[in-house]
Amino acid sequence: MVKAVVGANWGDEGKGKITDMLSKEADIIVRFQGGANAGHTIVNDYGKFALHTLPSGVFYDHTTSIIGNGVALNIPVLFKEVKEIVDRDVPMPKILVSDRAQIVMPYHILFDEYEEERLGGKSFGSTKSGIAPFYSDKYAKIGFQVNELFDEKTLREKLERVAVQKNVLLEHLYHKPALNVDELFNTMMEYKEMVEPYVCDVSAYLYQAIKEGKNILLEGQLGSLKDPDHGIYPMVTSSSTLAAYGAIGAGIPPYEIKKIITVVKAYSSAVGAGAFVSEIFGEEADELRRRGGDGGEFGATTGRPRRMGWFDCVASKYGCRIQGTTDVAFTVLDVLGYLDEIPVCVGYEVDGEVTTDFPTTGKLEKAKPILKTLPGWKSDIRGITKYEELPENCRNYIEFIEEQIGFPITMVSNGPGRDDIIYR
Repeated sequence: MVKAVVGANWGDEGKGKITDMLSKEADIIVRFQGGANAGHTIVNDYGKFALHTLPSGVFYDHTTSIIGNGVALNIPVLFKEVKEIVDRDVPMPKILVSDRAQIVMPYHILFDEYEEERLGGKSFGSTKSGIAPFYSDKYAKIGFQVNELFDEKTLREKLERVAVQKNVLLEHLYHKPALNVDELFNTMMEYKEMVEPYVCDVSAYLYQAIKEGKNILLEGQLGSLKDPDHGIYPMVTSSSTLAAYGAIGAGIPPYEIKKIITVVKAYSSAVGAGAFVSEIFGEEADELRRRGGDGGEFGATTGRPRRMGWFDCVASKYGCRIQGTTDVAFTVLDVLGYLDEIPVCVGYEVDGEVTTDFPTTGKLEKAKPILKTLPGWKSDIRGITKYEELPENCRNYIEFIEEQIGFPITMVSNGPGRDDIIYR
């Protein structure tokens, strides 16, 4: 059985916790897209962790963690992360890396920094992890797959070819030092040594695992609204954040994905630039940010303060639809317990017209939120494990949102810990 865990919004929905929780029943967890540019925060018996490349199931000793072919693989970052968790007494995880995964090259990170610098005030708010330059090269067919590390002669020739192209940009566009092919080649040999024990034909491995009836979890990064096709383009990421891409980024048939668990946050938050209709500011936003998440709403990778907003039914309904949601996991509900009343964005007004359909970016920039206010429950709901035991106003809030988005909320997370979950 293959399940996907994905985000409905701008990322930061709490997917790490849900994946960590579902991994208990899983045999294999696969990261299928993105790179070390986003983080998943996880709180469990070993402590609190921020993961960037490793799948969120690495804390169980019965699981195999896979880096799929769709991932932007930063090899030293992956192994630094492995070392960090092992140094904190987590058993060494079983890891497999796809031989078709592509490598984030040292110059990808430089180009990311140089381009943000060049754009100045018009930048995309990149995390400077090399992700956009990486995917640009992948689709321009000048990227490097893991398997290419094992043919040194061809690798060196290709590095020389690619360096010619990169050096023109470095010299004339960025006015920065040129790439040194010898240095690059030596770095690639270091990467080869690190990754060699873990390389495998992941799609063949997963094909066999599916035949054997294993439980496989596909772990997505970011959320629907950051998808390059269906998100708030151009303020998006560079790889598809949708469950459908899980089939491609892991190398399995699309019809094998039986459950799509879309993680939706009980309020909104976003990192980076772009239209954010239900955004709030000032003291109201500061208080929600301070109380939010576990230790506040700050990016797991960047430490940047997240932009805050009320729950957005329009964006979430769209985000769930485009994912193909079968189940909604509703997270950080406990955070809202301080509010007397809770505004919810139920529609957008664009050019005097009201819509509940999520528009394209140009219209989104002009949208004003239509808010409906629901009564708060004014109590701490952490520790509650049965849905019936939640305060009535809290259940009303969940049911109102479920009706607005049109997908079943089957899990409610009411705290950061692995067991802070209510099944419906």
